[in-house]
This record gives sequence, structure tokens and C-alpha cells, in this order.
Amino acid sequence: MFAETNTFIKQNNRSIFFTLKSAVYNCRFLYLLKNLLFLRRFLRKPEIGDRRFPILLQIEMADKAKIEALVLQELDENMFLVDINVSPSNVIQVYVDSYDGLTIDKCVQISRTIEQDLDRDTEDFELQVSSPGLSESFQVTEQYKKNLGREIEVVTNEGQKLEGELLKADDEEILLKIAKREKVEGHKKKQLVVKEHQFKYGEIKSAKVVVSFKKSK
Repeated sequence: MFAETNTFIKQNNRSIFFTLKSAVYNCRFLYLLKNLLFLRRFLRKPEIGDRRFPILLQIEMADKAKIEALVLQELDENMFLVDINVSPSNVIQVYVDSYDGLTIDKCVQISRTIEQDLDRDTEDFELQVSSPGLSESFQVTEQYKKNLGREIEVVTNEGQKLEGELLKADDEEILLKIAKREKVEGHKKKQLVVKEHQFKYGEIKSAKVVVSFKKSK
């Protein structure tokens, strides 16, 4: 009788053990499933107005095309647009230039036009309007035309780097005059040789003004 009772208790304990073990696994599975569904919700691409990301309810990226239209209406015949950058954090950088020099007053005027048209309630932004720096590469053909007669550095798509005077710049190509000393047959010393190089804009990887601090004689 004692042995039968002991066997019955062991069987019941084993049954209870497996029942509890099964319940634990079920709880773990449900917990894991719940977390996977939660992560799936947040891994979806956020959209404007998505309540998972409250900041997107208030901030929209500024419309680059709209900004360009606002800038162009403020440019006179001597001015040209170089570039517009809008960062993910809505920092708007507008680069404009002029054949006869860009004034601070003109930058302020362009800045005010943009600010008056954009709504800060939906487009929280930081605005910067300026001319491009001298060390920056040319972005538009007008920059080549503005710097006619100046020394520029050209890097071709093949990686060749050349420095020379910009003689010509139209809508399709440029003409560069390069003067350097080379060995010439019949001369012991290197002679100054002047060559002209023609480049299509599609052949140019980058170009910029050569900034020199040498005093002219």
C-alpha cells in the first residue's frame, strides 16, 4: 500500500512538473512573440505624422524646388544660383554668386524672401545664404565664366591634375592655357613652354580657383 501511494505521488509530481514546464515555455514563447511584433512596428519606415515618432508630426523637410523658385525670383541679371543643400535636420544652405560681386544686403534680401514664404510651424529650419568659398569646386558653368583670366586647377575624370589660366568658358567647354618649363631639344636649360588644353565639362571631375598669396611684382 505504501509503495503504491509513493508511486502515485511520483507520477503526480512528474505530471505537475511537465505541466509547469510546458506553461513556462508557452509564457516564454508569448513574451518573445510580443516583442517581435513590437519591434516590427518600429522597424517600419517612418512617415510624416507617424505617432511612433512624435517629432515627425511637427517637422517636414523643406521643399528644395520651392526654395530654388524663391531664390531665382530675387536674382538680377548679373547673379546666378550655384547650389542648394537641405540636410535631414532641415539646415538649408543656399549658395549664390554674381559676376560683379555678391553683397551682404543681397544675401539678407534672399534670406528674408525664403523665411517669409516657409512656415516654421511645419518646417522648422535653419537658413544660411552666402556665396561659395574660394576653395570650393565649381558647380555651374557660370562660375567658370566669372573666373575668366584667373588661374584655376582642373582635375579630369582620369585623375590628371592641371593648373593654368582660364582663357575661355562657354556652355559646352573651357580652354586652359598652361605655361611650364620643360626640356626642349637644342637647349641645355628648361624652356618655358605654353600649351592650350580644351576640355568638355563632362571630362572634368572638379575645378576650382587657385588661391595664391604671392605679391605681384
